[in-house]
Formats: sequence, C-alpha cells, structure tokens
Amino acid sequence: MNWIPLIIVCSYIILLYVITWLTRRLSRGGMIAYLLAGRNLPYWVVAPLLTGLAIGGASTIGVAERAYNAGISAGWYNAAWAAGAFLVGLIAARRYRLLEVSTLPELFEKHYSVSGRVVGVIGQLVLQLVITSLQYVAGGAILSSLLPGVFTFQTGMLVTAVAFVGITLIGGFWAAGLTNIINVIIIYGGVLLGAVMAVDKVGGFGELMARLPSQHPGIDLGAIGWGLIIAWFVVMCTTVFSVQSIVQISFAARDSSSARKGFILGGMIILPIGFISAIIGIAAAILHQGIIPTEALPRTVLSLSPFVAGIVLAGLWAADVSTASALLVGSATLVVGDLIKRFVAPDLKESGERIVSRISVLVLSVFTYILAVSVSGILKTLLIGLTLTTAYTLVTLMTIFWPQVCRRGHATWTLLMAMAALVLWLVFPQLRLFFQDIKLPHPIFFCWMVSLITFFAVFLLDKRKIWTHD
Repeated sequence: MNWIPLIIVCSYIILLYVITWLTRRLSRGGMIAYLLAGRNLPYWVVAPLLTGLAIGGASTIGVAERAYNAGISAGWYNAAWAAGAFLVGLIAARRYRLLEVSTLPELFEKHYSVSGRVVGVIGQLVLQLVITSLQYVAGGAILSSLLPGVFTFQTGMLVTAVAFVGITLIGGFWAAGLTNIINVIIIYGGVLLGAVMAVDKVGGFGELMARLPSQHPGIDLGAIGWGLIIAWFVVMCTTVFSVQSIVQISFAARDSSSARKGFILGGMIILPIGFISAIIGIAAAILHQGIIPTEALPRTVLSLSPFVAGIVLAGLWAADVSTASALLVGSATLVVGDLIKRFVAPDLKESGERIVSRISVLVLSVFTYILAVSVSGILKTLLIGLTLTTAYTLVTLMTIFWPQVCRRGHATWTLLMAMAALVLWLVFPQLRLFFQDIKLPHPIFFCWMVSLITFFAVFLLDKRKIWTHD
C-alpha cells in the first residue's frame, strides 16, 4: 500500500518542476532578477513565500510531538511566527522595501562600516546554512518515517535535496515563490485532512476530549507553560526582523504596499496551522498510547487510509521543501552580494552575476547537505543561531526608525557582543542556571540584555554619527 502515497508524492514533485520550468524566464537576468525576482513579487506571492518559510517540520511534526503530552497549547509556536509576521507587516515591511538593498549586511556597510558588513554576513551565513541543513534532515525523517518500505533516512534526504535544490537552480526566487503557492495548498490540505480523519477515527471531537488520559491537558491553552510561550513569541518576533531569508522577501516585493500586505496576509495563513497539527498530536495520545512523542504524527498518519496518508505526507514534505527553497536563495544572496560582488568581482556583468548566482546555489546546497549528514546537534545550534538575531534586529530597527542615536561602531560591536554572549551561554552552565532561577530559561533574554547594553555603551563612547545619505 506504500505505492499509493509514493505516487502522490511523485506527482507532487513533477508538478513543482513543471511550474518551475514554465516560469523560469521570469528569473532571467543578473543577481536581482534571479535571487530577488527582479524586485517584482506581488503580495499574493510574498504571502505564500513567507508562509512556506515559516511552516516546516517544526511547525507540523514538532508541534504534534509536543501536543502528544501538552495538548493544544503546542500550537502557540506557529502563533508566535504569525505575530512576528504581523509586526513586520505593520511597522517594517514597507520601510524594508524602500531601502533598495539586497541584504542586511549591505545595509550595515551603507550606514556603518565595512567591518559591520563583514561581521554581519558571517553571522547570517552561519545561521542560514544551519537552518538549511536542518531541512535535509527533516525531509529525510518525513519520507523514511511515513514510507519506510520505500525510503531510508539517507535516500529521503537525497530526494529532498534534489527537489528543492533543482527548483532553486532552475527558477531562482520566482520559482520559490510560485511553487510555494502550491506548497501552501498542499500543506493545508494534508494537515487539515489528517486532523479531520484522526478525530473521526477517535469517534468525533467530543469523544476525543472524553477519552483523553486524565493527566492530559487537552485544549488548555496554557498547559505548555506561559514562560515557554512568551519565549517563543520573543524569539520569533525578534527573528522575523533580521534573518536574511525573511527580510529578503520584503526586498523582493513589487513595491512597499505589496511587502506590507504580503506579510500581513502571510501571518493570517501561518496562524492556524500549529493548532491544527496539535489536534493530530492529541488524537495520537488516544490512538497510540505509550509511543515516543516524536512518532505522534507519523503513527497517526500511517493508521489512516493510503490515499489520506499520501496527501498528508505530501503536505508535510511540502512544508519542508518550501522552507528550504527560500533559505537557499537567501544564503546565495549573501554570498553573491556581500562577498563576491563586494570583495572579489565588483564589476561583474549581468550574465556573470547569473552564472555566479547559480554556482553559489549549487555549492551551498552541496555544503549544507554534507553538514546535514555529518553534524549532530543541529537543532541545538539552530536555537543558538536564532538568539543571535537580537543584535541584527536591534541595529536594523534603530537604523530605520531612530538613526539619530546610531553610531558608526554600533553594527560591528553589537553583533560581536551578541556572538560573545552566546559563547558565554554555552561555556558557563552557571549562567544558564541563574537565568532559569529568575524564570528566563531561554538564551534570547540574555542576548537581548547584552545587545541593549552594548548599544547604549557605544552610543555613549562613539561620537561618530552614521551615514544617512541614500
């Protein structure tokens, strides 16, 4: 019966490649055309690009895993993502589009210094490459868990890589955006169908609540702990302002209005998916008691009909592919714009930019694949990397909204001190214990403190105002 889900997944892959091939001409040109879609994305492409980036394995399988024990409250993870999207849409997306830059490190050199750009691109690349590597791992886990007779973990990773790397190589950012329209439809169709069928198998929603173990929190929205929920909101509302693959969507929008509307619409689409995935995890607590929580969603899906399992599998895998495509484009933009064009070949012509951009995508994909198969602890590294966005967010927002208090040393020193704060967090367990004792267990709180103190200190010590010319 594995052949039915396999046929569905293969049909989905073919559909993505057909769309990519038909729209490849949209990306013809240099770096801006290929990696920023010619700065011409309408809001109805901006929204699915953002949604696809937000909804990955953590938003579906990870949420269901937590919901197996913590109930519906696990869905707050995606609500935090949605809150971040709303914030960017309301206060920053329009301003980002008006900047006419390709990367945040480019913005840092424009207003601060070359060293600010160099430090900025190093941190961004580390973060982007680690997150991209995680997508190979997630894709391999999804395919091998739900089709164990067809895929091993390694072959699942390879198929995942071929899918999103091929789409990105052929069509660039336009392909990532247009295929994400299909991805988002498949994601919602799969997860909704899975949740409805899982609840129906239990006997309906009323029976679901009645049959839960007495200690299970069910639909208690605060069961996972408000401290963790607040930490999620702080992390995501920080991250969305300063991760290259996210802000690049604003840079690539057709105009400031498209950027704003796209982020707000994207937040609306992102919001429900976590709570829907959580319902599958809750159903698994009844259907599959005593399993490892990580298996909550795969076990539940496998217990459904082969056709339903195939649709859900395609949806889960679509979530992974959609995230990876945007991440890969963001990483390539950093390499081409902030390293090659800035320091190696500043006079590169449009045809050369296109070639270098595609080579960068290919090299980065190979590097991240090797990283995925050889490095352990990626999730832990991902958590650490996301906390680094505190410094990027602080410097970026201050530059845009309060340039009068910004000084030439802010970009370099705020980023470096945030990196140092992460090292301290890792090296000294006493520091982690102290913050746990004061109910701030997540490193993002420590990094925000360090970033704010550094910013204030530089303001007092450095009298050189930033460049504010266009």
